Amino acid sequence: MDTFIRKRGRVMRTFSEVEFTEYDQYLFGQGTHYAVHRKLGAHPAEKDGRTGVYFAVWAPHAAYVSVVGSFNDWDRDRHPMFCDLSIGVWTAFIPEAKAGDLYKYLIVAPDGRELYKADPYAAYAEMRPGTASIVWDTDESAWTDDKWLKKRTDFDIDREPMVIYECHIGSWMKHPEADGREQGFYNYREFAERIADYLLDMQYTHLELLGIAEHPFDGSWGYQVTGYFAPTSRYGTPDDFRYMIDYLHNKGIGVILDWVPAHFPRDMAGLAEFDGTCLYEHPDPRLGEHPDWGTKIFNYGCPEVSNFLIASALHWIEDYHIDGLRVDAVASMLYLDYGRRDGAWVPNIYGENKNLEAIEFFRHLNSLLMGRHKGVVMIAEESTAWPQVTGDVTNGSLGFALKWNMGWMNDFLEYMKLDPYFRKYNHHKMTFSTSYAYSEKYVLVLSHDEVVHLKCSMLEKMPGLDGDKFANLRAAYLYMLGHPGKKLLFMGQEFAQRREWSEERELDWYLLSEPLHAGMKDYVRELWRLYRKYPALYATDYDPQGFEWINADDCDRSIYSFMRKTEKGKNLLFVLNMTPVRREDYRVGVPHEGIYRLILNAQDPKFGGSHYVRRKTYHAALGECDRRPYYLAYDLPPYGCAVFEFDAEAPTAAGEAASPAVKKPAAKKAKKPAAKKTTTKKAAGPKK
Repeated sequence: MDTFIRKRGRVMRTFSEVEFTEYDQYLFGQGTHYAVHRKLGAHPAEKDGRTGVYFAVWAPHAAYVSVVGSFNDWDRDRHPMFCDLSIGVWTAFIPEAKAGDLYKYLIVAPDGRELYKADPYAAYAEMRPGTASIVWDTDESAWTDDKWLKKRTDFDIDREPMVIYECHIGSWMKHPEADGREQGFYNYREFAERIADYLLDMQYTHLELLGIAEHPFDGSWGYQVTGYFAPTSRYGTPDDFRYMIDYLHNKGIGVILDWVPAHFPRDMAGLAEFDGTCLYEHPDPRLGEHPDWGTKIFNYGCPEVSNFLIASALHWIEDYHIDGLRVDAVASMLYLDYGRRDGAWVPNIYGENKNLEAIEFFRHLNSLLMGRHKGVVMIAEESTAWPQVTGDVTNGSLGFALKWNMGWMNDFLEYMKLDPYFRKYNHHKMTFSTSYAYSEKYVLVLSHDEVVHLKCSMLEKMPGLDGDKFANLRAAYLYMLGHPGKKLLFMGQEFAQRREWSEERELDWYLLSEPLHAGMKDYVRELWRLYRKYPALYATDYDPQGFEWINADDCDRSIYSFMRKTEKGKNLLFVLNMTPVRREDYRVGVPHEGIYRLILNAQDPKFGGSHYVRRKTYHAALGECDRRPYYLAYDLPPYGCAVFEFDAEAPTAAGEAASPAVKKPAAKKAKKPAAKKTTTKKAAGPKK
């Protein structure tokens, strides 16, 4: 067995460990070389007592390939590569090269064109606007997150909490003195130390990062990738990135990356026409180009291309200890006619619009990643009603662990944007999602896509003047808390950012000096604290027994009431008044007698509300309401939303069980107490 040679704390591999062999050729040609990124690319190594760099690139149609870089003055002829394998992999060992050197491949196409290409398997890349790859010597001994990884193997998505903070590193926070090149970016290490404290304070369990794989254009937010194995150099080196993941894991925070196998840009230094032919993209433009996005589509039926993508996913999970991937634009991969006019797409062999090769790719990818790494989650951003996105591939599923609930998001936002007067005519928009909530394993998302391109921030979507906007947003977030499904909120929306998000500037942290914004941040923190405290809010997300409507039909008053239930711990009762109308003597049906304790009042002044209820405990009264044998009388303020905890079973007398609840909802009455104003404490954002 080959041994590792340690130099300066790094790992120097022997030549035989990195050499692309006939066996590698066989696996790659079958699409099952899951460690191909450890053979293709640039790898510091030792050969015959000399240190250097082994380069290997797949370019089967090239007439000539050489390595050019800072070690040879970018001379096209000094270091030619050799292709003696039928699969078309070109190789060279260059003693003059070392870690930190810039390089590209000079590829002569079949038609004689000279193409200067970045390395598809590069571990590191030059800071934009540069497009060169960088040789990188990975420090594999730097990890200290063994406890986290061991704990992760026991993670059960069905039974554990998951509340995700979606974040863009470059615009979360910036240095006040931005230099022209880096635009004030925090590096990975600085960001880790600041975001970790913030996430722990705000009660998040996971961080989801936009735009980590290397990309040439900031305005793409990282969704047009040129380096599928390289963390972007905007925020530091691969070692800095590794430090960030390790640091967050040691703080108990999981990390999810956005990953983009749906398409790639046409940039000349990237994958497009890599060896002068359509190598990574499908050669038929009806299958290989996105007409709306102006990007290229991978050829999922080519084993080497699907292998490239699967190896990329494994790289983030295995080499960087990432806890999950959110797969972007899944729908665009599944449908052959996605974004295309009639006649501008090619049906599959059955005459259908399903992309059979992409379906097989997903099943292969998900079964491999989650089979190898228990506790890792694969999340689909899939915007249609495609069946069985989540589940076991042996039952016909695509194999994802979770799916973004885009249907819930669209209906929910359409409802919340309405003037309260018109909400009674759209009552179903808030209830319809519960009819399909268990068809998949969902994440409820209010993502970056909803606060850009003139869609307004979450706060500015809300109707009314300022006080009403905040009250509406508190009601919206509370409904999100109570609805089945894991949770995701995009950065800035936790303190009611007023402006739309832009990648060019940091969040408006100064807003936290204003009581309403500070109160919203405190409110969201309290929502996620309750979420993590009460198993009823997460342990039955995918069990229909965990959610029960009390009254889904009170459309005239725009009031919703429901329960979240679990076998262990307290059950929760939610009441949401979605209008600015006070409902005095409001009554809500409850399943049994006993004490119901108020644990959250969305109109509490400490959150920026204008009303509060002094009482914390309520006794259920005997009397039919909402087809239940008991009821609570609660003073419901304008936009009044409340959560009560109660025991799963009624107190028993002489060993007799309480009356069973009746399930079907109906409409009922109302009530409300006097308002009293108090002051609100200012909250601060994370330290700069």
